[in-house]
Amino acid sequence: MNSENRIGNGKRVTLHFSVLLLDGAVVDTTRERAPATFTVGDGNLLPGFEQSLFGLKAGDKRSIVLDAANAFGPRNDDNIQIMRRGLFARDMHLAPGVVVSFADKSKAELPGVIMAVDADSVTVDFNHPLAGKDLTFQVEIINVVDADSQTVQLHS
Repeated sequence: MNSENRIGNGKRVTLHFSVLLLDGAVVDTTRERAPATFTVGDGNLLPGFEQSLFGLKAGDKRSIVLDAANAFGPRNDDNIQIMRRGLFARDMHLAPGVVVSFADKSKAELPGVIMAVDADSVTVDFNHPLAGKDLTFQVEIINVVDADSQTVQLHS
């Protein structure tokens, strides 16, 4: 295939992917649903993952390991906050591991994971759940076309 059918800037890519921890535990996969489609540079994929796909073409299968810095970044202790218990509704279920949705200053949704609860305070971790973890991405490229192409070309 020529270079115009390879993943790079200005391409729309359809692929199946699985995200695994290094111990093999599956975090997410498109295998049980429709494949994912993205345009290179649209911000929907981690930059390190997107860059690792450059040069691949329809039909290619790869297993790509990204270290934490190129995946969801390192864990940051500054993202752990201790909040007054009174800020939460009295009847709200708060326990370690529960995910609570907060609004940041711009009103965007920001999930936090409850780490600890006592009578006066709630400790919340705002790190991404995969921060600090090296990950394996298994990909199967299904289709690569120009981003402005109206033609659908499926690889059999």
